[in-house]
Amino acid sequence: MLRALGIFQRATADQLWRMLRPADRHDRLTRDTLNALKESGLVRVETRLESGHQLWVLTEKGHKEAKLLLPKSVRISALRKLRLDAKGRPVKDDGYDEHAAAVTSTAAVLTGAGYGTPLSWQTEIAHKLPYGYTQYADLTMRAPDAGVPAMLLEVDRVTEPVDELVDKLRRYTDWFELLAPKADANKEKAARGAAVHDFRLWSRIYPATGREGYVPVAFVFTGKTDVQRESRMQRLEQVARAYFAGTPHRGEAFTAVDYHQAVPVVVTELERITADPAGAAGRVWRRLGRDEWQTLSEALNNPDGDRLYAVQLREARRRQAEREAAHREAQRPVCTRCGTKFTDERWQQTTRSSWPGEWDRLCGPCAKEAVDRAEAERVARSQAEEVECAVAEAPAAKPGSRFGIGRRR
Repeated sequence: MLRALGIFQRATADQLWRMLRPADRHDRLTRDTLNALKESGLVRVETRLESGHQLWVLTEKGHKEAKLLLPKSVRISALRKLRLDAKGRPVKDDGYDEHAAAVTSTAAVLTGAGYGTPLSWQTEIAHKLPYGYTQYADLTMRAPDAGVPAMLLEVDRVTEPVDELVDKLRRYTDWFELLAPKADANKEKAARGAAVHDFRLWSRIYPATGREGYVPVAFVFTGKTDVQRESRMQRLEQVARAYFAGTPHRGEAFTAVDYHQAVPVVVTELERITADPAGAAGRVWRRLGRDEWQTLSEALNNPDGDRLYAVQLREARRRQAEREAAHREAQRPVCTRCGTKFTDERWQQTTRSSWPGEWDRLCGPCAKEAVDRAEAERVARSQAEEVECAVAEAPAAKPGSRFGIGRRR
């Protein structure tokens, strides 16, 4: 309880119940705990809202206690000091507005749905830009066990122009593209895909998302009417497409999208979350660029991203290999004697030399037969020539006696 108030500064019993004890049927135990902490001097009621809920804050003693309980990595919110009038009576503080209430309620319903714990949240985290502007996130969530290592949330009560929301996305994109200190700019430009992020500042501050793209940004709309909220989401989708749409891969064979340099943007409504039996764990999220409502994990996944690209790339390579094989087959020589296509080995033999051989247009068996026949003919000719030479070189025989010696008379 103290840690949650240390992070969010102010909260109602209803919000703390949804955040800390969502399994309870009502907030009675939460209210009892707050009253016990009040008696210990750790918390106090700052004001009562128009809704009738009491707004609880830490006392100075409770603020010191919460600071000890919170990890050093979690920033504690500023102390809400008690103000007294001239007669020593507490002054009602009207600094708590509907936006602050919606921010805390958003964290409460997401935590109640299993997205981390109160320690998973931080408020008003600064993202400093080199042109002198600082983009503050209403909420930052880290819930790796729920499949969301990091997410930035903006709570919108449908009170500011849509262009302001688009400007926020533009500034977030600018911040995501900042180089980390001492990063090699040339290597960053040469990198492709997810490797680019290794050179960026955001990867030193936020954990890897486990998906393509930058840290996701969620817009939580609340207030006004259903029609006005829906119109706002549609308008945001139309105007901010350059920041979330990704880049289609080149080639007619690909419908997959490269999301590595895009901001995944999801939208929801606080009213939609609270009306759904599953709360924030239900199908209450919509990824800009899609029509259907999904769970947060489904909305953040990229079925048309790297996974689809890998499938389409394998298929494109298979088809290319088939075309090359068909083209090669069409070029395969045919034996001029028997009409048989050359084997790969025979084809390679005939192309190994730049000088065409006598039997290069014959397949292997026909070429062997031709070679054997030519060799046999050569041997026969050689033997015949040897016989002829022997006959020609032999001395002519002289007629004589039976014993080869002529008798004198």
